[in-house]
Amino acid sequence: MELTESVEMYLESIYILERDQGHARVVDISNFLDISKPSVTKAMHLLRDKGLIHNEAYGHITLTEKGKEISKEIVIKHNLISDFLQKSLSLSSRQASQNACKMEHVISDEMMEAIKGYLEEK
Repeated sequence: MELTESVEMYLESIYILERDQGHARVVDISNFLDISKPSVTKAMHLLRDKGLIHNEAYGHITLTEKGKEISKEIVIKHNLISDFLQKSLSLSSRQASQNACKMEHVISDEMMEAIKGYLEEK
């Protein structure tokens, strides 16, 4: 399934919020990504239609199994890139994470394999 950068950002955010709080809500996602609640609501309809989230009672949003699989891959990619930037370029954790957030959506599978190899050697 081809996903846009914004869909990946929403999935990653829901994954992190669900991991940390047990669920996410529109307001949580809005605050996490610093975007408007109407934008989040619109995106949640799209994610639900793609079978990636459940909208539960009381506004709780959780990932489906399919959503969890995709989200885990995004988070793993983010963490690997962030680790690489810290270890290879000596960026601070914050700088590495901010840059990884931008890079994770465009980096090739070959580049990811090279990063994994580099980190395994270090």
